[in-house]
Amino acid sequence: MFRSKVETFWRSYDPQNKPTWLKTRRKEIIIISVACGLLGTGLILFNLPKLGQPTDTQTTTEATPITAITALGRIEPVGEVAKIAATPNLGGAKIKEILVKPGDVVTEGQLLGILDNYDLQKATLDVANKEVELQRSNLEIVLAGAREGEIDSQRATIERLQAELESEITRNQAEIARWEAELTGQTEALTATLQRLQAEYDNANIEFNRYEGLAGDGAISTSELDQYRLTLDTARERVQEAQANLNKTVSSISQSIKEAQANSQRERDSLTMQIKEAEATLAKISEIRDVDVREAQARLDKAIAESQRAQQELALSEIRAPFAGRVLKINTRPGENINQEDGVLELGRTEQMMVIAEVHESDISQVQLGQEVIITSEGGAFSDELRGKVDQIGWQIGKNDVINSDPAANVDKRVIEVKILLNPEDSQLVENLTYSQVFVQIKL
Repeated sequence: MFRSKVETFWRSYDPQNKPTWLKTRRKEIIIISVACGLLGTGLILFNLPKLGQPTDTQTTTEATPITAITALGRIEPVGEVAKIAATPNLGGAKIKEILVKPGDVVTEGQLLGILDNYDLQKATLDVANKEVELQRSNLEIVLAGAREGEIDSQRATIERLQAELESEITRNQAEIARWEAELTGQTEALTATLQRLQAEYDNANIEFNRYEGLAGDGAISTSELDQYRLTLDTARERVQEAQANLNKTVSSISQSIKEAQANSQRERDSLTMQIKEAEATLAKISEIRDVDVREAQARLDKAIAESQRAQQELALSEIRAPFAGRVLKINTRPGENINQEDGVLELGRTEQMMVIAEVHESDISQVQLGQEVIITSEGGAFSDELRGKVDQIGWQIGKNDVINSDPAANVDKRVIEVKILLNPEDSQLVENLTYSQVFVQIKL
C-alpha cells in the first residue's frame, strides 16, 4: 500500500509547475521523508552488535593445553637406505649385468651385479690358479726327485728355446735389413724427384725475374707477368710437397725400423728369460737339496699370493649385498657408467621400517625417548594410523628435507631429525613405501 502511494505521488509531479506542486504535496513529502529516516535508522540498529555481546574478532578463547607435537616425516627402512656402488677406484667402470630386480629380497654377500671388466678379472684369476697348480707340481717334482728322462727333457727345452732365440735374432736382422733397403731406395727416389723439382723451381724463378724486369720497362703486359708468377708459385709448391713427402717417408720407415727392433728385443728378452728359467729348473731337478725345496715352496707361495690378489681384484668387479635386505631401486642399467653418488642400486632392511620426523628446534626439548607416536599418510599412501615409539633423537640442527604441500609453509625452517621405530605389525604395512611423506604426532 505504501509503495502504491509513493508511485502515485511521483506520477503527479509536474516539472513545469514545480512551485504549485510543492505547496499541494507538502504533507506527503514530510511523511515520506520521516518514513525513509525511520527505515534507515532501523537497519543501522539491527546490524549493530547487542550490548555486552562480543564480536567474532573480540571473542577470546581459553588456552588449550598441548598434548602432542606435530611434524612432517618420511618412511625409511631401519638403518636408512644404502646406495650400493662399486669400489671408487674403478673410475669409468660400466655395469655389465644386474642380477636382481626391485622388490627382490637378498642375503648378505649375495651377488647383485657385475662390471664390464669382470671377464678380464676372471681370466686373470684362472691364469693365477693355473700358475698355482704349476708351482705345486714343481714342488712335488723336487720332493720326488728327478728322473733321467726329465733331465733330458729339460735339456731339450733349453735347446729349443735357444734355437728360437737364434731364429728370432736372424729374422729380426733380415726384417731390419729389408726396411733399411726400402728406406734407401725411397730416399734416393724421392731425393731425385726433389732435385728435379728444385731445378724446375730455380728455372721458373730466373724466368720470372727476367720477365719482371721486362714488365717494369713496359715490354710485356701485367697479365703475362702474372702467368710467370703463377708458374713460379706452382714450382715452389711442388718443391715443398716433394720435401714433405720425403720427410714423411723417411720418418715412417725409420719408425717401422724402431718398432721392429723393439718387438724383436721384447721377444728376445722373453726367450732369454725362459731359457734362464729352464736352466734353473734343470739345475734344480738334477739334485734334491733343501734350498731347492725352499725355493719351490717360495714359488708356490708367491703363486698362491698372486691368486689371492687376482681373487680380490675379481671381487672388485662384483657388486655384492653388504647386508640382508630388499632391493628398492635400480639406479644404473647395463652399459651405463657408475655414478658413485647415486650408486648402482638402493638396498634397505624393510623387515623393520621407521619414520624420520623433522621436529622444529623450538619443540625438540619436549621430545623424549620412548614417547608414543601416531603416524598418518599425507598423500593417502595408506589409510590406517601407524604407531611407534621415539627411538633416537638427532644431535644436529639442519634445514628440513620433507617439503610441506602448503605453499605458504616455511621451507627453510630449522629442524632436528627424530627416528621413530614402528610397531612390527605396522612396519609390515609400509615396507613398500620407502620415502613416503607422513604426518607425525608425538604424544606428550
